[in-house]
Amino acid sequence: MPSSPIGPADVGRTEPVADPLSGYARPVDVGPPISYEALAKGTKVLSSDGAEVGSVVHVLADESEDVFDGIVIDEREGPGGHRFADADDIAEIHANAVLLKLSSAESALLPKPSPNPAVMHDDPGAGRSNALADKLKRAWDLISGNY
Repeated sequence: MPSSPIGPADVGRTEPVADPLSGYARPVDVGPPISYEALAKGTKVLSSDGAEVGSVVHVLADESEDVFDGIVIDEREGPGGHRFADADDIAEIHANAVLLKLSSAESALLPKPSPNPAVMHDDPGAGRSNALADKLKRAWDLISGNY
């Protein structure tokens, strides 16, 4: 009889993460699922293909509405570049890691927070792009201390 798959609520769950030295995947304990409200600065951020793409710098949320907007990620390589992962890009939040829905290649294309984000879209009346621009601006304000 086949075993059942591991569900997201399993405590001690592990995800394969690419080891930069050997190139082979090694298991990482992602810990139990948690709320975005308990997500700590420095928590690892993993792509859907298991690569560590950075760590959490800020959690972006509208606390008065109890709405999670996403996270600002500090990339591991380079001079501390920041990227914004929208809530829709996040698969799961655990005590030891945030799991993205995006591959490592897609994660590298996440937008950077900026004071005046230029968001491209086909329909100027489209709400999603304006909402993303607002989130990128709020993320910039957090990392630059303008809050």
